[in-house]
Amino acid sequence: MQKHADIVDFVEITAEEHISVAHHGMRAKCLQRLVRLDLPVPRTVALSFDAVRRIGLGERVDARDLLSLFGPAPLVSVRPSSENTEWGGPASILNIGMNDARHAQLCETHGQAAADAVYLRFIQSFAVHVARLDPDMFEEDDATPESVRAALDAYAEETDEAFPQDPATQLLEVLRSMARAWGATTARLLRQARGAPADAGLGLLVQDMALGFGTGESGSGVIQFVDGATGQRKIIGRYLSQSQGRDALNRRDGSLYLIHDDRGEALEDRLPDLIARLKRVGDTCRINLREEMQVDFTLQAGELKILDAVRVPRTARGAVRIAVMLADEGIIPREEALTRIEPRAVSELLHRQVDPSGPRNVIAHGIAASPGAATGRLVFGSAAAQASAARGEPCILVRRETTPEDIRGMHAAAAVMTERGGMTSHAAVIARGLGVPCVVGVSDIRLVRRDGVLITADGRKLHEGDIVTIDGTSGQVILGPVKMLEPALDDAFKALMNWAEDACDIGVRANADTPADAQTARRFGADGIGLCRTEHMFFEEDRLTVMHEMIFAAGPDDRAAVLERLLPMQRDDFHRLFEIMQGLPVCIRLFDPPLHEFLPQSREGVRELAEALGLPVSDVNRRVQALSEFNPMLGMRGVRLGIAVPEIYDMQVRAIFEATIESSRNGAPVVPEIMIPLVSAMREVELVKTRIDSLAAAVRTERGVDFDYRLGVMVETPRAALRAHEIAQYAAFLSFGTNDLTQMTYGLSRDDAGRFMGSYVKQGVFAEDPFHILDTDGVGELLLMGAERGRQARPDVVLSICGEHGGNSESIDFCRRAGFDYVSCSPFRVPVARLAAAQLALGAPRLSE
Repeated sequence: MQKHADIVDFVEITAEEHISVAHHGMRAKCLQRLVRLDLPVPRTVALSFDAVRRIGLGERVDARDLLSLFGPAPLVSVRPSSENTEWGGPASILNIGMNDARHAQLCETHGQAAADAVYLRFIQSFAVHVARLDPDMFEEDDATPESVRAALDAYAEETDEAFPQDPATQLLEVLRSMARAWGATTARLLRQARGAPADAGLGLLVQDMALGFGTGESGSGVIQFVDGATGQRKIIGRYLSQSQGRDALNRRDGSLYLIHDDRGEALEDRLPDLIARLKRVGDTCRINLREEMQVDFTLQAGELKILDAVRVPRTARGAVRIAVMLADEGIIPREEALTRIEPRAVSELLHRQVDPSGPRNVIAHGIAASPGAATGRLVFGSAAAQASAARGEPCILVRRETTPEDIRGMHAAAAVMTERGGMTSHAAVIARGLGVPCVVGVSDIRLVRRDGVLITADGRKLHEGDIVTIDGTSGQVILGPVKMLEPALDDAFKALMNWAEDACDIGVRANADTPADAQTARRFGADGIGLCRTEHMFFEEDRLTVMHEMIFAAGPDDRAAVLERLLPMQRDDFHRLFEIMQGLPVCIRLFDPPLHEFLPQSREGVRELAEALGLPVSDVNRRVQALSEFNPMLGMRGVRLGIAVPEIYDMQVRAIFEATIESSRNGAPVVPEIMIPLVSAMREVELVKTRIDSLAAAVRTERGVDFDYRLGVMVETPRAALRAHEIAQYAAFLSFGTNDLTQMTYGLSRDDAGRFMGSYVKQGVFAEDPFHILDTDGVGELLLMGAERGRQARPDVVLSICGEHGGNSESIDFCRRAGFDYVSCSPFRVPVARLAAAQLALGAPRLSE
């Protein structure tokens, strides 16, 4: 072991020396592994996180002692080495030790052009990154004796001192500059945005320069053996040949050979021996480092040097295929392949995405509420969206905020954008369920419906028909069409999901309201339907008319008569869901929203409804006003509506039972799960259960067929969680609706929270948006209390969550530890939840085990 110290220690990277990611960084550890594999790595010295921190605070390192390891005329580089290469770091500085004397030597041995190029690049790099001088003063590309002298003069004029000629002084200044750059506020915030902790450390590597030019075949390059975008096997890279003699560097880029490019010469044809040697390096890295690596190399007079090897940068689809490929080749186990994929990244594979390599003209930003991307013409209303879809033209529906009346428009639109709202606003929840890209809370635009114009923050006016692209993954609104990447539901994705299903120890169901949703849930391997919101079935044109008639019916008998017309439609809906799910559980939530959501709010809408019903406008207005509430989300909805207007639940329950009988004829018996929404008291459940049991008996008698069903409760109010021991006496399952439960626990509207939530999170009021990440302290305590009390009263009660939190890794972790049976989320989030659950199962056992 070689270890040298003045005040700050450093250590040479050898096969035997103790180098760790936690103390020296990922790049340092990777270089040591390359050394241990007997790859030709130039001599490298590592400074630990602690050493670099102390250098940044003003302590000194014996630079002369360090440089003595590199011979009498050292020429070295300094590269950053953080714990995770994706956190970034200060720019590498090359050719430290270059000065007037070394420049003269290189002129003799390698030619004036080569010496000028090396010296000029070092002066420029030192001036900009170390001395922090204006980059515009050091932009000269043409390396000549005159440009070298001009750069030296500019440095002296700006700093009032000559360019440092002592290599030890140069190195000391570089180390200090890079250490302080890492500690700067901007750099810290940037790496925190990439997932680094605030106190993340930086190591530095001092490495012998391998110049890669001279007589014989010489050059430098980078190569990888897999396409990071697709994960497919492919040789990709670049090679800068600099072996044409002493004037090779007279051109800025030498001769560039792309290893695979239709426009240039393939390097396999020109230098097959080099490619063969590099392939062996790639194979060695893949097998021993168990990863696809991007190799940085130089060739000097035929001698190969490996300067660095880092993990191949990759997209989500590339990461999935690479992980599966490494597992199939036996290099890593399947369990490790599962842990290598970030669950949230999986959503990128399920939808079209904006190609990150293409240009984009971003005109607004909002909250990325539903992933994927779509291009279409702007429309400002649901009717216009449906008309556009009928013409076969993709459109982007823009609303100030959506309501249930907009569901048909959202079905028709290619993407949705709203001026207001947050992650659990109406638009966000419905869009995720539909798999439609959505950006909400776009506060830097203003929709002026009256003028038919959308005004951006910089004053640009967009009209209906203008083309924009919505990127629901990044939250960007882009002007015009852009290049897209198609979904990647290929064999690698399917293999990964199969492995995840095998590893899972908690169920993953889907929230599915329509047959199309159910088909998506089946395609993504959901364990059943955890939430079917039946009210969404009533917004089709023919059903909406019947709903209007029911609302205006004179009494219970008239309401029941009108609802008889909806019965066959509902029965067909449920039958199709049961058929699609093929014996998997289907949990159907009875009607939940307040009736006013089915009535028009505009003057024009009221007039059209009056015409359709043959009533005076005044009568329609009176009924609309009679149903209006000061706070409708806390008013007559859910079980309250079911008790006050029981005919609605009667029709739905009968439809469920009749569909159960019909579906059971063609296969295994169907056991529907019926869920009562917005319960607060045991008596509510008792009343509804009595009526449902009576209907079940009536249908059994009428049809002469026996069937089973399970009745449960959606726990959305704090009181329901607190009185779960009473409610569970009448409920086979308790499904916690965390969207409403979060609203009621915080006393906070999810549709309005986006206006100030960013400020709250930034100032530390909330650690995260509680509508996005489950509040395990407050809402979580209610979940734990409800689960514990429910199981005390009924040990076999099934527990789940069915809010939008169900697809988050943090929520799944909480539910596993609390002993919940399953989570339910939007169909397009099922693969995300499945992978997250598998990773948690592989990393930590359930507390109930």
